[in-house]
Amino acid sequence: MSKVAVADSARSANVSGDTTQPVDDLIQIFGIAVRQLREARSWSQEELAERSNLNRSYVGEVERGRVIASILTAQKLARALEIDIASLLTRCDQIERQRTVRRINLAAIAC
Repeated sequence: MSKVAVADSARSANVSGDTTQPVDDLIQIFGIAVRQLREARSWSQEELAERSNLNRSYVGEVERGRVIASILTAQKLARALEIDIASLLTRCDQIERQRTVRRINLAAIAC
């Protein structure tokens, strides 16, 4: 099974009864955080891949939210980006909050 198929399967799994949207959001937000941190260092995906000992195409898939990064992959990316994993996850939380504020503002405008 390909990594994309695994990600799609994990997204469609609905053990808790919740919709899959929060899982999709988390996967995308993690990728956005990795991309923003990489670009802030003016690194290419290839450079991040080398520093994290990951395949360049896999780094691209993570950044596009096409795969679910394991905790080990998140740790490798954080170390390569010269931050701790908590800081990487904090960045994800900041992005999520920004998106929430944007949605609230758009909803207020629509009313």
